[in-house]
Amino acid sequence: QVQLVESGGGLVQAGGSLRLSCAASGRTFSAYAMGWFRQAPGKEREFVAAISWSGDSTEYADSVKGRFTISRVNAKNTVYLQMNSLKPEDTAVYYCAAHYGPGLIADQNEYGYWGQGTQVTVSS
Repeated sequence: QVQLVESGGGLVQAGGSLRLSCAASGRTFSAYAMGWFRQAPGKEREFVAAISWSGDSTEYADSVKGRFTISRVNAKNTVYLQMNSLKPEDTAVYYCAAHYGPGLIADQNEYGYWGQGTQVTVSS
C-alpha cells in the first residue's frame, strides 16, 4: 500500500511556472506507475501526465504537451510535475495517483491510490 501527499500548489500569474511534488510512503515506490490528474470547478477529473515505474516513459494530455514535464526520483519516493507557461485554464485541483505495476496509464480508473490534491490557481 502507498500513501501520497501533494505539495507545491499556489497562485501564479499567467505565463508563470509551478512545480508540484508528490511524496509517497512505503519502500516499493519504484513498483508503481504514477500519474497526475486535475479537476477544475464544475468539470470532471481529467488526465494530465503519466510516468512509468522506471521513469523512462512518459505520456501527456494534448492540452499540456510542451508545457508540463512529469519526472520521478525513486530514491526519494517522489514524483514531480513541472508546469511552465501556465494558463488560466490550468486552474484546478491537481492530484497524483499510483498504480501498482508497470505501464503508462492515462485511465484514472486504473489507479488505486490517490493523494488529497493541491490547488493551482492561474490568474490572467
